[in-house]
Amino acid sequence: MKTLPLLIAASLLGSVTVATAVQAAPAAQAATTDVASRVAALNALLAEQWQHQLETSPEFATTLGDLRYNSQWSDASLAHAESEHKATVDFLHRFRAIDTAGFSDTDALNQQLMVRQLRDSLHSYDLKLYEMPLDQMGGAHIALAGFVSSIPFDNTKEYDDYLARLKAVPKLFDQVTEVAKQGLRDKMMPPKYVLEKVVVQIDSIEKSAGMDSVFAEPLKHFPQSVSAADQKRLHDAILAAIEHDVRPAYKKLGEFVAKDYAPHGRAEPGIWNLPNGDAIYRFDVEQMTTTEETPDQIHALGLAEVKRIEGEMTAIAKSQGFADLASFRASLKTNPKTHATSRDDILNRYRNYLAQMQPQLPKLFGLLPKTKVVVVPVEPFREKEAAAAEYHQGTPDGSRPGQIFVNTGDFANRSVLTIESTAYHEGIPGHHLQISIAQTLPALPPFRQQAGYTAYIEGWALYAEQLGKDIGFYQDPLSDYGRLSDELLRADRLVLDTGVHDKHWTRQQMVDFFHAHSSEDEPDVQAETDRYITWPAQALAYKTGELKILELRARAKKALGSQFDIRAFHDEILNGGALPLDVLETRVNAWIAAVKAGKAPAHPAAPAG
Repeated sequence: MKTLPLLIAASLLGSVTVATAVQAAPAAQAATTDVASRVAALNALLAEQWQHQLETSPEFATTLGDLRYNSQWSDASLAHAESEHKATVDFLHRFRAIDTAGFSDTDALNQQLMVRQLRDSLHSYDLKLYEMPLDQMGGAHIALAGFVSSIPFDNTKEYDDYLARLKAVPKLFDQVTEVAKQGLRDKMMPPKYVLEKVVVQIDSIEKSAGMDSVFAEPLKHFPQSVSAADQKRLHDAILAAIEHDVRPAYKKLGEFVAKDYAPHGRAEPGIWNLPNGDAIYRFDVEQMTTTEETPDQIHALGLAEVKRIEGEMTAIAKSQGFADLASFRASLKTNPKTHATSRDDILNRYRNYLAQMQPQLPKLFGLLPKTKVVVVPVEPFREKEAAAAEYHQGTPDGSRPGQIFVNTGDFANRSVLTIESTAYHEGIPGHHLQISIAQTLPALPPFRQQAGYTAYIEGWALYAEQLGKDIGFYQDPLSDYGRLSDELLRADRLVLDTGVHDKHWTRQQMVDFFHAHSSEDEPDVQAETDRYITWPAQALAYKTGELKILELRARAKKALGSQFDIRAFHDEILNGGALPLDVLETRVNAWIAAVKAGKAPAHPAAPAG
């Protein structure tokens, strides 16, 4: 409300003006109050929806450091899926009912993004995507085992919470089985060969007993805050829960998948083989790229990018004395200097590259991450299917650091040439920097701090690999070749993903293209191929997002000339959290216009410290 300034101004201008101001004040005050009340209503509804998300996603809450639901699993039942659908319909109706006229750009965007998120959730439900809860990449069986590393174990209560979760595994797996059976009835099935891999994974986790079980890992490092008596009690109780609850639940689930589920898996790898499969893929493409690009357009872009990148790689091959790229690739596969010597060799290389990048960050960013990042090996039970590396976010308060899980399995067959670019991608200035900054941005509501737009997140991380070159790294031609190999992988993905899900490629066609157009190690070729089959369109996000960020940077440099500052540009990309690419483009265009008009700083303040 601005009534006081209005009355002060009126007193200086005479009686006529005073009367006018006093008469106008109630209308202005009412308009201001109306906007403020509607913004307050929006923020209250956002808080309500966020609380609902935390209550219904206890694992997500735990990951964020909110431990109110730390003893629970999400409800995975069909009944809960239906109730969540009804709740989403209700939230969408209420958010759409809010009039955003007069709102600030940020408040209006909060409403628009939430409406978009809820609408997409309803579309996903209508397509029955939740009816395929088991696969080799993110099924419940492997998600639970992998989740252990994200749970805090700092006191007795947190161990008791964990014990309650272990005892609830049988109920959770029964719910997962119920949903899978519904998918079987609706012919919403993953490929048969993928489900056969799931059986092997479940068997591997189930057979690890006692202290060898991944679920016993917290027993190996009790904190001092847990008394000796509680340590003994918890040690015995957790081992008992693993033996009497967890392992039998895994065994039961494994038998169901092996005997009643996997035999009915779909015959073709492409999602087109599902009922309404083409519509599902179009939805997946839109969700993962946040663009209106068609599969045909994306496939053509992929082929063009593969050609361009292989041209740059060929130049390096010839500079090393080889006649062509194929002969250079062949030599690298048999060159012991390009392969890891041990598991620790791989981990140490990641750590050294991150240490190299850390002091360079202030040259590229005003905003900097406040939480640490650590490098840890992928758990043995998922080495065969896991990617070369993946990032798990830390807590917003930094109590748990960000973690880069690195696959050290079959190390002798793993090339070290792409470790540098991957370290920048997963750590800094890639995922860790972007996500750590996003989840602590004070002006954003939590749903935007934790936004998961894949094209933005993965596009940024791929762009971060290029930033290593911009800052002067990859001096060794072989290291730069490794960077190009990683970029080629992302271009390959545009071809392979659309190939299998839109153009009806077989798995062997995918592998053949991989062999012809990549330098990937054989374990990664196989795991990556299965990944694209399992997660339709997810692999399209990397190149799509990176190319958009590069396009926006080129546009800003051209428009701003000497006013362009790379730190200011990066901060503008980062300080709105993850966004759909169309929204990001609108945001950057507005920033360019503001800088040109002198209404926005082109140069950020130097970072503290």
